[in-house]
Amino acid sequence: MVEIKGLDADRLEIAASMLKAMAHPMRIAILKHLDGNKRLTVTQIHKLLGIEQSSTSHHLGILRDKGVLCSKRDGKNTYYYLKYEILSHIIDTLQTCACE
Repeated sequence: MVEIKGLDADRLEIAASMLKAMAHPMRIAILKHLDGNKRLTVTQIHKLLGIEQSSTSHHLGILRDKGVLCSKRDGKNTYYYLKYEILSHIIDTLQTCACE
């Protein structure tokens, strides 16, 4: 790993990993739907996006594994939500930049 003077290289690596996980059109769409402290199931998300449930689960797994999302099981359902609500600012910024 490259040393970066005055910065915590491990934390930078985690941040880069999170951004890489977010850098996919479907994952950005998922994050946008979870914005505002929303908690949604795989079924709800796949219906909102109009994609296969298996594809939705795959994308959710990547986002969860990289620390972007958390999940909580409630009975038969697993709800997904942003691990850090401040991540919604990144999504808003991307949307703003892409719409100009």
